Amino acid sequence: MIKPTIPFFARHAPMNVSLTPELEQLVHQKVRTGRYTSASEVIREALRLMEERDQLDNWRKDEIRAQIAAGLASLRAGKGADGEAVFDRLEAEIDADEQRGAR
Repeated sequence: MIKPTIPFFARHAPMNVSLTPELEQLVHQKVRTGRYTSASEVIREALRLMEERDQLDNWRKDEIRAQIAAGLASLRAGKGADGEAVFDRLEAEIDADEQRGAR
């Protein structure tokens, strides 16, 4: 026997959300463009985009943590550089770039 699937939104009671007047205007404006057929569609898209952004932020944080861990491991292995020497080299490069641009 095959059970019919019930859409998620049909299994839950509708949700009422309070918006500031500015956000309410924005939702109406989005519907008026014709890209969205209802306020609910605008809100669903906004929430999907928010979730996507949160996932991307988490991925970026994980990447940064991995880079930090790799850098610390490199330092422990004795592959670090003298900070003063690095800054001296950067300042020399900046000075050279500025002199080339002044010509």
